[in-house]
Amino acid sequence: MTTDAFHVYDTTLRDGAQREGISYSVNDKLAVARLLDDLGVAFIEGGWPGAMPKDTEFFERARTELDLKNAELVAFGATRKAGVRVEDDAQVRALLDSGAPVITLVAKSDVRHVDLALRTTPEENLAMVRDTVEFLVGEGRRVFVDCEHFFDGYAHDRDYGVELLKVAFSVGASVGVLCDTNGGTLPSRIGAIVADVLERSGVRIGIHCQDDTACAVANTIAAVEAGATHVQCTANGYGERTGNADLFAVIGNLEMKLDMRVLPEGKLVEMVRVSHALADIANLPPNTHQAYVGVSAFAHKAGLHASALRVNADLYNHMDPELVGNDMRVLVTEMAGRASVELKGREFGIDLSGESEMLGRVVDRVKDLESQGWTFEAADASFELLLRDEMAGERRRHFWVESWRTIVEQRPDGQVVSEATVKMHAGAERIVTTGEGNGPVNALDNALRAGLMSAFPELASLELIDYKVRILDGGTGTDAVTRVLVGTTDGKHEWTTVGVHENVIAASWIALEDAVAYGLLKAGRVAEGSAPSN
Repeated sequence: MTTDAFHVYDTTLRDGAQREGISYSVNDKLAVARLLDDLGVAFIEGGWPGAMPKDTEFFERARTELDLKNAELVAFGATRKAGVRVEDDAQVRALLDSGAPVITLVAKSDVRHVDLALRTTPEENLAMVRDTVEFLVGEGRRVFVDCEHFFDGYAHDRDYGVELLKVAFSVGASVGVLCDTNGGTLPSRIGAIVADVLERSGVRIGIHCQDDTACAVANTIAAVEAGATHVQCTANGYGERTGNADLFAVIGNLEMKLDMRVLPEGKLVEMVRVSHALADIANLPPNTHQAYVGVSAFAHKAGLHASALRVNADLYNHMDPELVGNDMRVLVTEMAGRASVELKGREFGIDLSGESEMLGRVVDRVKDLESQGWTFEAADASFELLLRDEMAGERRRHFWVESWRTIVEQRPDGQVVSEATVKMHAGAERIVTTGEGNGPVNALDNALRAGLMSAFPELASLELIDYKVRILDGGTGTDAVTRVLVGTTDGKHEWTTVGVHENVIAASWIALEDAVAYGLLKAGRVAEGSAPSN
């Protein structure tokens, strides 16, 4: 870690794993830990050994399979049980057996929970904290204490949680973490309570916030501004119910807004990469609108914004997106003006300055198409093809389609088979080819690429990776206009194309044709002009 003066503590593998839909394998947990260490967090909470078999295995394997460069591994667990000697408590022993150099103990800091959940006395609860911290510190472990339900407990009894902190620190605890477990406290109250607790306890304070009021990040920053020097977060805000404070938003705010260096030098730029990699491991799509690391975090749609951005990108960006590994994007939509199109051209490496008339044509065409249901903000590849056609004054492609058709047959045994035939021209050659697939779109895709493969062998690397269909006017039922988005990769790059038509197969074909045309453009193939006569 960079310094012990301030801690970035990640609990993705324990608290984050409580999100509905997430189930990490042990291999997943090891991969997550490596990514978090590479980002440069100070502490990685690996789970609850002894209580969760998967977490016990994780710590066993971590001893030989993890080579952490920046972080220390943390085991999470509870204090001894009421009426049990700490030396005899199996779960406390499991914390030691994990081999983790740091242990975080959860302790009840709300007297109502002590009575109703633990079914013991406030005095015995304090003794449980004292005995467990003292025992673990005596065994050479660094101990943090998570004060569960601290803010709700403070509202009921402002002294008990402070007394618990003093007891824990009297026997060697390093940090007392104030937990907004139910996520119901607002930033102004967080700041005031942290400041009061710091003054009355005199101990080192950390903060752990849930996001039930959408204030977890704001609450975390408020706590830091009030004096907390330890922040607990989860990657992408994963967690139970509405989640936890998002690690990447908290780090971004600390580094970029409070000018605090909380990651090792050169690691801030890794935020987008790590965020998206962790989403992949969780088998969840990245949040496109996530602060700092979302693909839309620095995306601009309005023409007024684009006009200002063309003069100075700082006018509508709160920071340079490249500092966190992100990019500024300009979305071309019906709201676009000439400035939006010019900036989008720059993204494609096309200089459109001084091309006012052509820019006007593109803007008019985009607005006309979007009135019919097209959208280009999620389909950059289709827009680049449109832009290059306008620059050339004609539609330029590497191949020209004469016709296509599909057949879907359900056989007596119940098997459904799709077949497609495509007739097209590539150079001087007329090509007729067929393809089969698990549906008409897949069959068309196979037929199109099979027919072009001899002329363009690089198409072998193309793969369709996403396919989305949206009915634009549900009120008209099966007669509605359909928009299709197709995602394609060549193994190095990914792009999205769009098609719109009353017929879903025709809409899909438009998007597929653009996807292949763009793949050839990316491969450096020069497109031809007008379509040949048949």
